[in-house]
Amino acid sequence: MDAEGPPALSDLCLAQVCSSLGALCRLRADGSMSLIWAPLLPQETADQLLHKMATKGILNDTTVGIFRNCKELRLRRVSVRRCPLSAEAFRLALCPHRLLELDASWVPGGLTAAAVISGLAGSPECRVSLQRLSLNGLRLDWGSLRGGGLSSLTGLRTLNLADTDLSDQILEEVCSLPRLESLDVSSSPVSNLAALLLCKGTLRSLTAHRLRRLDMSPGRLLFVFGQLRALRHLDFSDDHFHVDDSDGREGDEALRQLLEGSPQVLPSLVSLDISGRKGVSEAAVRAFAESRGGLAFLGLLATGLSSCRLLSSRKNLKVTGEADENQVCEALRRYRERECFVREALVHLYGLTADTDKPRPDTLKLVVSAMQSHPTSLHVHLVATACVFNLTTQDLAEAMPVGLISSTVSQLLHAMRTFPNNQQVQKNCLLALCSDYILQEVPFDKHLAATLVINWLSSYEDLTLQRMAVAVISILVGKLSTAETARLSEDVFFMKQLLAIVQQKAMVGVVDSTLKFALSALWNLTDEMPAAAHNFIECKGLELYEEVLESYCNEPSIQQKILGLLNNIAEVEELQADLMDEDLLEHIVSLLQDSQLEVGVRYFAGGILAQLASRAGAWTLDDELRATILKQLHESIMAWTHLEREMVSYRSFRPFCPLIQTCQPSGVQLWAVWAIHLVCTQNTSHYGGMLEREGLTELLKAVAAHPDTHRNVKRLSDSILSMTEESLRSPSTATEPQNT
Repeated sequence: MDAEGPPALSDLCLAQVCSSLGALCRLRADGSMSLIWAPLLPQETADQLLHKMATKGILNDTTVGIFRNCKELRLRRVSVRRCPLSAEAFRLALCPHRLLELDASWVPGGLTAAAVISGLAGSPECRVSLQRLSLNGLRLDWGSLRGGGLSSLTGLRTLNLADTDLSDQILEEVCSLPRLESLDVSSSPVSNLAALLLCKGTLRSLTAHRLRRLDMSPGRLLFVFGQLRALRHLDFSDDHFHVDDSDGREGDEALRQLLEGSPQVLPSLVSLDISGRKGVSEAAVRAFAESRGGLAFLGLLATGLSSCRLLSSRKNLKVTGEADENQVCEALRRYRERECFVREALVHLYGLTADTDKPRPDTLKLVVSAMQSHPTSLHVHLVATACVFNLTTQDLAEAMPVGLISSTVSQLLHAMRTFPNNQQVQKNCLLALCSDYILQEVPFDKHLAATLVINWLSSYEDLTLQRMAVAVISILVGKLSTAETARLSEDVFFMKQLLAIVQQKAMVGVVDSTLKFALSALWNLTDEMPAAAHNFIECKGLELYEEVLESYCNEPSIQQKILGLLNNIAEVEELQADLMDEDLLEHIVSLLQDSQLEVGVRYFAGGILAQLASRAGAWTLDDELRATILKQLHESIMAWTHLEREMVSYRSFRPFCPLIQTCQPSGVQLWAVWAIHLVCTQNTSHYGGMLEREGLTELLKAVAAHPDTHRNVKRLSDSILSMTEESLRSPSTATEPQNT
């Protein structure tokens, strides 16, 4: 069982609601959704529903309308982060609720911080209740605020304005909030922090990462910090990758003075983050740590100082740095939104996990989280995908929760789709995907994966990676649902790429796993897929396969895959004429007759001939050849021995229906019932149920009861019916096979 356990019932129910919104709602005149019937949900469930809609990417102006019903769907903690909402939709759906927390960070489509604040300030409920507000990445548009505005949100304790166009003047208004305890002004154009003195009695946490326009002398900056006597957390880190006119020396000097100064400055401080500040010395850090016995956290990533011995001796002190995996993981945990630090941490994690032999699910979660937080960052994905390979290689993935591996693979596919022209990202993803366990057991979008890998295959020529890519495709095609295979079968490009691999290998006469995987993929792709069969013919696949069949006359594993696909072509009535080639059929008859060949080769040869010979009216070659085929089918099949190993699988028995008719020649009937008997013997529970569902039991009964039926056909038919009856009485342990 998954170490994380099965999904919670509530989570499954919320997911079902999300996927059924169209059926559960009616549209208002403005196009927004309204639930036809809205039960009174527990308050936490309403929050969870909105969160589920946001994470699934379906929260927008239309769907958020269901939350206008604020009596039954009562929201308290709301995140619409990165969800496309307009100011009007936000105001109508969310502002009437008694919100405690709101995260409207990075909302696309023009929603401004002023619009958010105006909506909240216009709600008597929110003016009193709102305690936490995050507006990261929004344009402030402060000038459009009318009277009251931010100051009317009297309950606000936490405000996040990182990555906004925050000005010194607006900062003064922000710092005038009477209960402000936590403020984030990171990556803003603020030049002066003196306004912080307005909230020196209440401010407990200040995050001021990468203030590149800060224009304060070290003395003045230290004076302001020194007045914040309630401050417990100070983040004054910097982006060490960023290059501009500001070198950050004033900030480094102020930090040096703070670190080396009296503990009476910022006496309540228990957390200090100076990551990225390369101008700070180890001596200053050591002095600070020694004088602060209550210090709980120190951020030192990208400073070169995290290996200080004093730090490792403080067991209760958490450190972000690069000295060991604990420090690196702490960095990934704390800096999820900061690309510069995520990149740095991942680089060090890659080195630390290069030879890992123990599953690290918590570490993998952090890597996946980093990829999710920076979906368009090539720098992050270059290193993150390499880390994923380190953490899932060999048998490591099998020891981790399936849900975690599933989300990991989804992120790998996102990386392949987002960075199609970056060879290293594609290579990293392919290496991670090339795992039997992941491909066979882990749920993910296999159709998308197959499409992405075939696209990669068309762009690069590395033979080692080509082998892996074709192996991945072969397994994926065999794992697709019927609907997914049908979608893929219509893709001519997909067919051409696989045929190109076959041709490339056949030209030099090589027999390797790449050729075998390509042939298996084509075989599965055309299985009961007329569109794929048509594409195969149009792409000159038949001519190629005829050549390969002759060239590899001593390679039964190749012959079997070639003949298996030609069976699929022969099942499509409108394509049977393409197979009406006397030389080809005589060659296939010779394979059927050759007692020295493996039964597998002779079996598929017989299948092609049985399909073509079953339609006397469509036969266009010499009648004597058809008579020979029918005679040889009967004689050859009766000499075949029973096979223990699984040789073939069937998506359904529909192609057998025309063959199991009382009017068919015994050779045709015999091949069909021998084939059905074979697979039913090997996987009775799976195929027995299929026979019953598809109506073949009735056909078999009719054939068995017909007076003209050959005794061998009757014997096998009766045996199949007995197995089917027995399997239907027994508990099912069916597994779905595939052609390999």
